[in-house]
Amino acid sequence: MITINKSAVESYLEQNNESDPVCAYVYDLDHLKDHAQHLKESLPNFCELYYAVKANPAVQLLETLEPIVDGFEVASIGEINKVDELSEKPMLFGGPGKKDHEMIEAMQRNVDYINVESVHELNRMAYLADQAQVKIPILLRVNLSTNVSDSHIRMSGVPTQFGIDERDIRDVIDKALKYEQIEIKGFHFHAMSNNLDVDAHLRFVEMAIEKALTWRKHYDLEAPIIDIGGGIGINYWDTSDPFDWDALAEGLSAFEAKYIDETITLFLEIGRYMTAGCGSYVSEVLDVKTNHGEHFAVLRGGSHHLRLPAAWKMSHPFRIHSVEDWHYPFERPGILNSEVTVAGELCTPNDVLVRKEFVDQLRAGDIMVFEYAGAYGWTISHHDFLSHPHPEQVFVANNVVHKV
Repeated sequence: MITINKSAVESYLEQNNESDPVCAYVYDLDHLKDHAQHLKESLPNFCELYYAVKANPAVQLLETLEPIVDGFEVASIGEINKVDELSEKPMLFGGPGKKDHEMIEAMQRNVDYINVESVHELNRMAYLADQAQVKIPILLRVNLSTNVSDSHIRMSGVPTQFGIDERDIRDVIDKALKYEQIEIKGFHFHAMSNNLDVDAHLRFVEMAIEKALTWRKHYDLEAPIIDIGGGIGINYWDTSDPFDWDALAEGLSAFEAKYIDETITLFLEIGRYMTAGCGSYVSEVLDVKTNHGEHFAVLRGGSHHLRLPAAWKMSHPFRIHSVEDWHYPFERPGILNSEVTVAGELCTPNDVLVRKEFVDQLRAGDIMVFEYAGAYGWTISHHDFLSHPHPEQVFVANNVVHKV
């Protein structure tokens, strides 16, 4: 279960002396460290924990995670560069649109595994590896024929741009085995995003293991790696009912015992579930108003900083930090015991972070703290629309506040 440590945000607000309205991402590095250590320690020995850098590539988070995780899942040369500067741990290079120069640099950087997403990508890898006279260790990414969950986003079991259609996988294995420069190290099954159903996740893992073992046996492959991806979710809609990580770990331990004679290693690529809970987006309320009978709060900030709630058409989890000071000589706008829609400073009605949620009190000058914002927050957002100033990036460790 992910918990929220409120002290990092409070430490930042207590030490903030800027006159401009508050707007910041605040990351609790102590919380991240403790959470990552729990994830790692709870896993059985046949699992390796990789951090999916796409969730949040901030160097301070990577540095915190580096001593804990077994490796990093990267999806671009930019992410490879960030990891390469601070760690010698394994990297797994995935993504459906790898460029030639990225694959060449991945070979030169000794990236440990590269996902193959299609026949054309396999052909390109083999061609480039032959020119460089190196051998590429690959994982074949499979788009399963069966949907495996009702997660928010599905990448397998449905038509997507990801992976090789399961019906074609034997032909691709045949082709890969003909290339001297290609070494099949295993199979990759990342199939979902933000899944909240632990039982469905365990059924998916067992399916992935069984299919990988079938192909290994048929082709007499060693291929010890079975990458089950990530996709473990945050329940933004009801934070009191989180994904049951400990039940997942128990189920994986049962699989370790069941497949003890098979010499397999499960890779988990955890991104959102790793970092979401360590980050908060903090934004000051500029105005509270009523239009056509509905209440609205307007923030110094919005979806150009935190895109997720607008993209998913949801209310992001939040709490209100009340500020009693009011420096204007006129009345302070606010509401009591009412529903409010929280919008940002952009000139578009789509700039909404909270939709008609009840609050006891909300006033101009109060601070809204949007929790579980440590993953897929700042880096997926359209920062420069309207050219507003960017939020501060704040990292807190041992109650010491460091602004970037």
